[in-house]
Amino acid sequence: QVQLAESGGGLVQAGGSLRLSCAASGGIFSMYAMGWFRQAPGKEREFVAAVSWSGGSTYYADSLKGRFTISRDNAKNTNYLQMNNLKPEDTAVYYCAAGRVANANRVLTVSAGYAYWGQGTQVTVSS
Repeated sequence: QVQLAESGGGLVQAGGSLRLSCAASGGIFSMYAMGWFRQAPGKEREFVAAVSWSGGSTYYADSLKGRFTISRDNAKNTNYLQMNNLKPEDTAVYYCAAGRVANANRVLTVSAGYAYWGQGTQVTVSS
């Protein structure tokens, strides 16, 4: 059983940056592909970014490429989402997720692929 805990959310002005962290415990972190999703009020949860358990492969939602960067540190059992040039439309609860994969370079881009989820962290971007 893997437990995930997000941190780093908060209130930021448009154009600012935040770095979200997701600390994992209870499993062999390096065998899990990791991802970030977000859910804005009144909207469905959407995919943000994913990273393979090797860290060698990443994938992003098209609309976020160039502004968001996902990474991981397997020695620290933590993955990160660096968010730059934030916009009011980025306001949402951001969720970290973990999914077991057999291939070190596989990324998971749909929520159904993830077995474990964090509680979420609120990101609010003011205009």
